[in-house]
Amino acid sequence: MKDLKQRTIRGGFARLCAQGAGFFIRLASLMVLARLLGPKDYGLVGMVTAFTGVLSLFKDFGLSSAAIQRATVTEEQISTLFWINILVGALLALLSVALAPAIAFFYHEPRLFAVTAVMAAGFLFNAAGVQHSALLQRQMRFTAMAVINTVGLIVGTVIAIGVAKAGYGYWALVAMTVTSPLIATIGFWLVAAWVPGGPRRRTGIRSMMHFGGTITLNGLVAYIAYNFEKVLLGRFWGADAIGIYGRAYQLVSMPTDNLNSAVGEVAFSALSRVQDDAKRFRSYFLKGYSLVLTLTIPITVICTLFANDVVLVALGPKWTEAVPIFRLLAPTILIFALINPLGWLLYSLGLVGRSLKIALVFAPTMIAGYVLGLPYGPKGVAFAYSAVLTLWVIPFIAWCVHGTVISLPDILLAVSRPLASSIVAAGLALAVRFFYGQWLPPLPRLLLESTVLLATFLGIVIFATGQKSLYLDLLRELRGSSSAKEKNLVSA
Repeated sequence: MKDLKQRTIRGGFARLCAQGAGFFIRLASLMVLARLLGPKDYGLVGMVTAFTGVLSLFKDFGLSSAAIQRATVTEEQISTLFWINILVGALLALLSVALAPAIAFFYHEPRLFAVTAVMAAGFLFNAAGVQHSALLQRQMRFTAMAVINTVGLIVGTVIAIGVAKAGYGYWALVAMTVTSPLIATIGFWLVAAWVPGGPRRRTGIRSMMHFGGTITLNGLVAYIAYNFEKVLLGRFWGADAIGIYGRAYQLVSMPTDNLNSAVGEVAFSALSRVQDDAKRFRSYFLKGYSLVLTLTIPITVICTLFANDVVLVALGPKWTEAVPIFRLLAPTILIFALINPLGWLLYSLGLVGRSLKIALVFAPTMIAGYVLGLPYGPKGVAFAYSAVLTLWVIPFIAWCVHGTVISLPDILLAVSRPLASSIVAAGLALAVRFFYGQWLPPLPRLLLESTVLLATFLGIVIFATGQKSLYLDLLRELRGSSSAKEKNLVSA
């Protein structure tokens, strides 16, 4: 607690760097694999992950979050939670194998049986590293976690490209899905240097199980809300349709997933430590929220305005059908940046029951939208996805912050500054595209447009909207933490 602010900033910086590296690694792998594989290859794996993704929500039963949120945990509690995770992972692996015939029958695709059976191993690999990862998060050792996750991603990507080049098609994606968590788990064990003891009874984990179970149920409902459209598209429109929709969805979700993962882990750990200090809690949350919005809004604008160039550069010319879907989904980058951080707020305060109630209201609304858009194919579903999220965002935020130290005006103020800056920056980038873009190939044109937009946006945010002090404070704390770390190393 003595240097919590510096640890938070240092950890957040490490996670942002790692997620930035991860974003470019994922983007590079997508660019390579999209040219080696076809929509049907992605569609086949997407059909399986639509089902196994539901099971993956149970991989740690929310016990990692429970271990992080608690003020104190004992050795016996962590060891008992580890073995519960192993049991859950083994059960999920067996259940996945048992469901393989049903998945193949549902989609009328025999190849899905073997794909599902192999991907089942990922549940065990994940389960073995859950509590080791939670220990590192409690200790705010985010730099070590960042390195581990990046190495796992690189190894999985290299193996996938090798398998694809060897001509094994969709098995490249399966290999990447299984390999990355295995490498990450090995890294967590080595760095945490903790060996679990035997499971114990009466260790006081009942409340942690309740907390984790509620988080898991909430995650299940949210997953269905955000992914049921892929099941519907795969069943009624086939592998090609889900392959095209899935690549557009992946391109859109990468920025949000990376940012939420980077900032979310650090923010949840830090906010959990100061949950009883209202002033610090409010300050930490709003600063983290503003940072996420500043990083996300320009990405949203780029994806919306320059969708053709983004898809052409990232996926190649054979994926042009994904362009309108990508453009329709692009606004969700901003929407998820607005609503995802509210999960840190609710979980760190222990308000998991409210989060579950919100999800139970939200999920049927999303599913109804998918059903209405389904007759119009992937475009109709993409429009419904964005439309429902847009209509839901303000009620969602108001419900989440009700009765907390954060208010709806706080959120709207945090959004207004970067949003206004992005409008000005977008106008200048479009002017550059109009005068110079027609003479350039797609990649240089996209780089020029993005550079102009980002430079203008950051200039306005920092110097014209009063955000300069926030970023200078973050920079000072980061430098201070680095200096303190160097002094400790020298004295040691």
